Amino acid sequence: MLKRPRIEGYAIISREGMIALSDGSFPEPLKIPADQRFYHGAVDRASAVANGRHSAEGGPKESLRKRLRITRRVQRIVTDPDNANVVLWNPGTASFPEAWEKLGIDGGTLAVVGGTDVFALFLAIGYDVFYLSRASGVSVRHGRPVFPGVGDGTAPEEPLSRQGFVLRSKKLLDPDTETVLEEWGPG
Repeated sequence: MLKRPRIEGYAIISREGMIALSDGSFPEPLKIPADQRFYHGAVDRASAVANGRHSAEGGPKESLRKRLRITRRVQRIVTDPDNANVVLWNPGTASFPEAWEKLGIDGGTLAVVGGTDVFALFLAIGYDVFYLSRASGVSVRHGRPVFPGVGDGTAPEEPLSRQGFVLRSKKLLDPDTETVLEEWGPG
């Protein structure tokens, strides 16, 4: 049995708590250079990445990374026929330890990069840390929220707080877009 990885979440949100437009695409105004440097540095250090269909980090290294792609389009767990580095995982029919075993990494760090349902799934599995970048100067209305229910009367930090997470630190990343990086972890 392989060791469980350290699980880290990474999201940047608009002032309304959105991570994407309603069609699932990433909003250009949320591509803030300081946050992109932080995010890509973290993903580069990770042993593997977890994402849904619309969420991925992009760039030339994407296809080279070990990855769990969360999907309901497979029965359990299969290797992606188009990329041997990608394991397609249906969490409704197989457990996270089974998916991690199929990926074949002993310990390490799993960077969870979204979307909404994937962030919620790993909130239940258990993050070791969640990095929430808040771009308060960027508005994305009627998009896809960081966690289910956010924007409909639920603040972005509420799901984290309900899981016993506390705000550990805050750091200003970009004064022009009022982007602050928050580090949340178990209390």
